[in-house]
Amino acid sequence: MKLPRLAVALAFSAVAMSSQAAPITLNFEGIENYPNGTGTLINQYYNGGTASNGASGANYGVSFSAGATLLCLNASGMICSNTSKGGLGVPGSEFYAMFFPNQNPIMNVDAGFDTGFSFSYSSPFSSGQTVNIYSGLNGTGSLLASMALPVTDTGSAACRTTGGGAQYCPFSDLSIAFAGTARSVQFSGAINASVFDDFTFGSTVVGGGDSGGGENEVPEPASIALLGLGMLGMARSRRARGSRKD
Repeated sequence: MKLPRLAVALAFSAVAMSSQAAPITLNFEGIENYPNGTGTLINQYYNGGTASNGASGANYGVSFSAGATLLCLNASGMICSNTSKGGLGVPGSEFYAMFFPNQNPIMNVDAGFDTGFSFSYSSPFSSGQTVNIYSGLNGTGSLLASMALPVTDTGSAACRTTGGGAQYCPFSDLSIAFAGTARSVQFSGAINASVFDDFTFGSTVVGGGDSGGGENEVPEPASIALLGLGMLGMARSRRARGSRKD
């Protein structure tokens, strides 16, 4: 038994919607071989190009204006900066982060993203920083959301041990929810003041945890549409078998 063409078209549309909604996380790992690389510019590493060291990564369509710089993080038994996660945070994202030593860059996301922007950061000594999210590229269009960065803690027990006594430690998570589609994120006041990691687009959970398939996950509209189409197909199949028996 074949589903109507409209139903098949809706099914393919739903699959496309679901794939486009998947969160993307940039953890800045793999750009350099640990513990080297502090000072490497991110450049077009996540946009089909390269970082300043020539390394290339997955093409997520995410680009940084000048100023986004790689930073080596202290981990157990290794001291390479004044920054560490102290063994905490998203697993597999403990060796590198990024900061802005001399410019406040704009981060563009060509395909756009919705729902939210989340990240981890450490900023124990400076206030007055903001993150602004715009509907257009390069900080243009409508301002969809703006949030000030709270000052973070410093010098926890984990930082004194695993973090090698780093002052920029531990990291805190911050999430910004908004309506609409965003295509750029602008940082203000963050010059040599904050360290950022785990940029997550399309999720209000750092690392994209709200789309990770957990047992309490609420199905996305696309998944619900596919479920409904499947039930419709089963019902039609039953009716067809019943009519053949008569």
